[in-house]
Amino acid sequence: MIEYIKGELTELTPTLAVVEAAGVGYALNISLNTYTGIQGKKEAKLYVHEVLIAGGRDDSFTLYGFATRQERELYCMLISVSGVGANTARMMLSSMSPAELCDAIANGNEKLIKSVKGIGLKTAQRVIVDLKDKIVSSGIASELHVSTGREESPAINNAVKDEAVSAMTMLGFSPAPAAKVVTAILTEQPDMAVELVIKEALKRIK
Repeated sequence: MIEYIKGELTELTPTLAVVEAAGVGYALNISLNTYTGIQGKKEAKLYVHEVLIAGGRDDSFTLYGFATRQERELYCMLISVSGVGANTARMMLSSMSPAELCDAIANGNEKLIKSVKGIGLKTAQRVIVDLKDKIVSSGIASELHVSTGREESPAINNAVKDEAVSAMTMLGFSPAPAAKVVTAILTEQPDMAVELVIKEALKRIK
């Protein structure tokens, strides 16, 4: 599995980026959000989602690139919804920023989601039903400072959060519950060291 590709940005269009790393040029499909994030840069680091379609004569291997982990995580959530394919998810992330899309899902704004080309009312409703709780529990909403109708939380240390969640995952806990507990701890105590966050999370997680 490819986690990310970092190298010289040799080609860039609003839908495609070519990053050269170790002499290999990787073509990655991107959203407009990622395009805006890397436009004008000589080098880029893109987090990767791989799509392999096998069987028959139309085998294909496609790479999708994202400027941030949060955008990639949101993309993976979107394609888990029935009726939302890879290109539709990319269209959603091109029509709204990750924060705007999370806000629309968290607050049940089906009208805004339905405004995306290719998204009908039923699909918009399904996206909200399937992802509303996941958006909150994953910690993406907190990272992107999304309003969920509750009092706004202070910014958390994402480096500490990512390291703590990674450690919890390696210890055998599922990423979403681990992220929820770690986010709650860092919201309460933003300056807590990573090892203390992990210890506290181990006490709280169920």
